[in-house]
Amino acid sequence: MSQKSYDNSKSLYLVPTPIGNLEDITVRSLNTLKNVDLILCEDTRITGNLLKKYDIKKKLISCHEYNEKNIKEKVVQKIKDGNDVALVTDQGTPIISDPGYEIVKEAIRKKINVISLPGATAFVPALTMSGLMPAPFTFYGFLNAKDSKRRKELEILKQVDHTLIFYEAPHRIEKFLKDMLGIFGNRNICICRELSKKYEEVYRGKISDVIENMSTLKGEFVIVVSGNDSVKDFSDVSILEHIKLYLDDGMSEKDAIKKVAEERKIAKSIVYKEYHTRGK
Repeated sequence: MSQKSYDNSKSLYLVPTPIGNLEDITVRSLNTLKNVDLILCEDTRITGNLLKKYDIKKKLISCHEYNEKNIKEKVVQKIKDGNDVALVTDQGTPIISDPGYEIVKEAIRKKINVISLPGATAFVPALTMSGLMPAPFTFYGFLNAKDSKRRKELEILKQVDHTLIFYEAPHRIEKFLKDMLGIFGNRNICICRELSKKYEEVYRGKISDVIENMSTLKGEFVIVVSGNDSVKDFSDVSILEHIKLYLDDGMSEKDAIKKVAEERKIAKSIVYKEYHTRGK
């Protein structure tokens, strides 16, 4: 069991901020922002608007994905010098598809106390209002922006038998759904747009049902999709018998070994060794 070992009493606080409605912030988060010595934020203008609403005046330091690695040592030094520091992002919880990971990793490495506050994050309300199985689930966040890499990620994820959650930008949502339909098949889906904001909308149905609604919509999207309910259980079939099923269907030896490894969730080398030591 690990033991706490911090260099001083000052801390790095990860503070969730509203994903839309500025009232969605906890009393603890507000008190933390009032009491820290400085605030790291993704966009000083957005954080400035939040602080203005609650009459909080603090020094702001820009911390985003492009400068996070460069400033992490300076941030840690600020804390070591006796400053409590809060880290916020534009919307939601830091690090969840947002900056903050590099700062936290460096703080932990330098034995700085890191405290993460509970609060707003977009995928939780999307999951609970989706009507899809709530557990287990995998939060994936953003898929790759490049078409070929996005499809490759979806190919890997299509065998997952539990609920999947994604984020997507408005200019890619239609392509995203078409790729998902082609690779996952026509599964049940829930798409939440602009959560907690004035124009919040929720679309539920099959993937093919919701695609036509997406082309003209703007805003932030959270996509919740049902898992693969056709995943087969091969526990009563040996690895060799499993491979033979696909060889008899005309699949190549290489592809059959790869598919069996994926379906059994084991290393391809194990399947390869089993086939070549006992199967031939």
